[in-house]
Amino acid sequence: MAKVRRPLDRCPVALSLDVIGERWTLLIVRDLLDGPARFQDLSESLAPVAPSVLSSRLKRLAENGLVVREFYSDYPPRAKYRLTDAGRDLRPIVGALYNYGRKHLGHRTDAQPT
Repeated sequence: MAKVRRPLDRCPVALSLDVIGERWTLLIVRDLLDGPARFQDLSESLAPVAPSVLSSRLKRLAENGLVVREFYSDYPPRAKYRLTDAGRDLRPIVGALYNYGRKHLGHRTDAQPT
């Protein structure tokens, strides 16, 4: 008997991927798991990500309650980004992807644990 699938708009996996499934998003989360970071820090770490893409991903993460932007300078306006509790809940997912990459794609990388 075939398993009946729920509609994508009610599937927790599909809903999660709608928020974190775009390219660069989990890499932003990976970097923020180490602590708050400035836009410039993230941009350098994730090169060659375009600034507009990084800005878009951070905005989407903030809109979904995974990231908070905290201003530390008024002029010029400068901010740091940090994960919320919901964002930090992604640590096991990032860790699982790290472990998967080491096990199955390790011949392509010499990455260190996150």
